[in-house]
Amino acid sequence: MQLANLDMDVLRTLAVAMDLGGFGKAAERLGRSQSAVSLQMRRLEERVGRPLFRKQGRGLGLTEAGDVVLGYARRILELNDQALAAARGMDVAGSVRFGVPQDFGETWLPGVLARFTRLHPAVMIEARVDRTNSLVERIGERGLDLALLWGKPLPDAVPVKRLPIVWIGAKDYIVKRGEELPLALFDPPCVFRQPGIEALERSRRRWRLAFTSPSLSGLWAAAAAGLALTIRTPLGLPPQLAPLGRSGDLPKLPEIVLSLYAAEPSLTPAVARLREILLDELSRTI
Repeated sequence: MQLANLDMDVLRTLAVAMDLGGFGKAAERLGRSQSAVSLQMRRLEERVGRPLFRKQGRGLGLTEAGDVVLGYARRILELNDQALAAARGMDVAGSVRFGVPQDFGETWLPGVLARFTRLHPAVMIEARVDRTNSLVERIGERGLDLALLWGKPLPDAVPVKRLPIVWIGAKDYIVKRGEELPLALFDPPCVFRQPGIEALERSRRRWRLAFTSPSLSGLWAAAAAGLALTIRTPLGLPPQLAPLGRSGDLPKLPEIVLSLYAAEPSLTPAVARLREILLDELSRTI
């Protein structure tokens, strides 16, 4: 039996469509018409010889064969992208000093650093995981080349994502209507503390400070033990914690922007490549 070759461009369209939730959004992202994307998917089904899509509500879902093809498509595309990046990045050298909030330290940062180091082994990278206000201080000392920051604490920080702020507690924590809320918070200044307290004050909800810690892991531990609620985005939550929504008449919290700061408008090749990888990882995982 003669084997057929899968078109890399078609596989990328499939992956983008599934990531974004539809052919229309994929067409917009890829700069094509929706009919052209649909034609690509029909040709992919013909090449595979099996139906890949099924109706799912008002949209389309994947058949079992479609799930298989998507899994292999992601692996093929990742190898393709790694090969190109490695070949193009062989001459990238130098150093990068990079800062991230604690929310990213355990779950997201290791994968980013591993990917960057694999593609650019000649670059020396120094990563700092800390609170946003500490990262801003470090920036003021010209100690960071690139940093992700909560809010927009610097005029030249560029917003990259808006995320909801939520009440967080142990999965079995029950918020009783009208009870005094025990809170686990960072000491000020903290970009999450003030919005939470202001929301409670506006709703005239009683609260008390039950726990403080200089580290996010400390806040997670207090919440996991059922000692208090805390305030954060849903990013990087330990498995025993969960957003609590509006249960127990908790007031609504605002959104917060995640911004990216670069020390210089003209980036060195090493800093530019890390910035590119950061933005790609953020778009895929957040």
